[in-house]
Amino acid sequence: MCGICGFVGEGDIGQLQAMMDRLRHRGPDAGGRYVDSRSRVYLGHRRLSILDIEGGAQPMWNEDGQVGVVFNGEIYNHAELRRELQAAGHTFASDHSDTEVLVHGYEEWGADLPRRLNGMFAFAILDRRAGTLFLARDRFGEKPLYYTATSDFFAFASELRSLGAHARVPTDFDRLAVKKFLAYGYVPAPGALWRGTKKLMPGACLTYSLRGGTLKVNNYWTFHIEPSPELACAPEQELAEELRRLLAQAVKRRLISDVPLGVFLSGGIDSSAMLAFAAECVPVSALKTFSIGFSEASFDESAYARAVAREIGSEHHERILHMVDARELLTSVLGQLDEPLGDPSILPSYLLSKFARQQITVALSGDGGDELFAGYDPFRALALARFYSSLVPRLLHGGVRRLVELLPISRGNMSLDFKLRRTLRGLSYSAPFWNSVWLGPLEPAELDDLLNEPTDMAELYREALEVWEQSRSPNLIDRTLEFYTRLYLSNDILVKADRASMLNSLEVRAPFLDNDLVDFARRLPASLKCRGGQTKYLLKRALAPVVPAGVIGRKKKGFGIPLAAWLREWPGLNLHGDLDGADRASWAGLDTSWVVRRWQEHRSGQKDHRLFLWSWLALRHHDRPALQEVARVA
Repeated sequence: MCGICGFVGEGDIGQLQAMMDRLRHRGPDAGGRYVDSRSRVYLGHRRLSILDIEGGAQPMWNEDGQVGVVFNGEIYNHAELRRELQAAGHTFASDHSDTEVLVHGYEEWGADLPRRLNGMFAFAILDRRAGTLFLARDRFGEKPLYYTATSDFFAFASELRSLGAHARVPTDFDRLAVKKFLAYGYVPAPGALWRGTKKLMPGACLTYSLRGGTLKVNNYWTFHIEPSPELACAPEQELAEELRRLLAQAVKRRLISDVPLGVFLSGGIDSSAMLAFAAECVPVSALKTFSIGFSEASFDESAYARAVAREIGSEHHERILHMVDARELLTSVLGQLDEPLGDPSILPSYLLSKFARQQITVALSGDGGDELFAGYDPFRALALARFYSSLVPRLLHGGVRRLVELLPISRGNMSLDFKLRRTLRGLSYSAPFWNSVWLGPLEPAELDDLLNEPTDMAELYREALEVWEQSRSPNLIDRTLEFYTRLYLSNDILVKADRASMLNSLEVRAPFLDNDLVDFARRLPASLKCRGGQTKYLLKRALAPVVPAGVIGRKKKGFGIPLAAWLREWPGLNLHGDLDGADRASWAGLDTSWVVRRWQEHRSGQKDHRLFLWSWLALRHHDRPALQEVARVA
């Protein structure tokens, strides 16, 4: 696991080094660079050594030095690809480096290379003969890749702040990106927070011509649910056995490592399965598990994780995140995030990664299981949502919402009043917008008030609309799964996992995102994922013989934190201090008094604005001068 960066055009070795320095946390073990001042090509790499520690230095080149790569990630099928390439006549210099497979794979297959890879990756390949730079990102975007391009300049990096170390890259906020962040809770790809910057989409590759300055982006893979008639007719027991085999295979593939490895364990079905399958491949006494708990009982899962670890036999470690500790983490974590993230579980994720890194360098996680197999609560509510939407006239929705607002505010995790408020908020809009509005910090009407301008919903939710319209299945569960997988997983869950882990120089691997497993899951009918209100139907059946008793039927909690209460009680937390400078032009017209009113309503217990206030705090730590007016008003 590493950090990569580079540019073509104006600049020098000093600017390259500055970009590399901002990625040191992603690769603390070594750094390498390539400089061709004549062609004005600069490549940089920071390395976290995982495989072939002695022979995996980068940039890495082919035999004649014409093809070179800087690479961030892991290729889990690199051994099979190496054998195939050797049979085709390629000579390898390293012992078992997955990076070298990219060099020779590009020589052999060119732009078709990413389709052959089973792994998580972001890489840039310099082809000196063709005069091109070829970039690619893995299917779900487990590894980040930002870029910017003008007529005479191109730059890329694993993180925005690395990109921003180059003098040619503007760092002022893009107003539409800010609006999307407040609507989704993240900036969906291909957008990025800064003007003129983009993320390479998951499952996409980019070719930049060094000679002509032209740029071409292509999708090599897109997640689509395409239910198979054959699977729909197959016996459930056979499907459960095949799913169990594929998941075991995915875990085994992700155990390759030359450094210590462990498992993130929540005590839920997904992470418990990771541990159970890992224990089939390595001595269980060598497995270490890690979990985070909370002092607030309705949010705490540590007892379940402890029970699973005890039954399987792993060496278990846990930490409890208290309110005071979380307050101390807040500024540090939000200040280090590359882009703001509206997911407050970044705090326990960061702490989990930090204390796990004291003993391991690689961790397995259960990320992806909920998105592929319909594990979230909204899947249970879809039938009711469709009924409500068709039965209750749109004109009455506002009145129903006002009635629900009269319910007292609960402090519990995923309380009934919270679920009702979020659900009815989403149902005030048409079906293509449900998921975005359910999950987002602000709905369009609130954005209108905050930004003092009308919201173009088609533009604001363009990414969600594209997923809805591109769906190849008319089934509401399938369409919702595609939203969660293509947008929420890639732009929230995996971003959180990457930033929390890499800020601590830890690599996290997600077996659920294995190519073979995903291909099987996307061909399953919706009835095998959510049936009669039971989520993860087939997955639970498949894992019943594998995970400890009691895990299958346990109600999902999620990795939530007591944010609503903490925002009211955190000592010293406000919207004012430590601000200086002038407002950025991109924030012109923002109604900061609206923000202050939300803050006061939440602090008094009248309303629950937890998601918006968290998102606002995340923005604050990226653009403190923009909040100068808030300090004055408050």
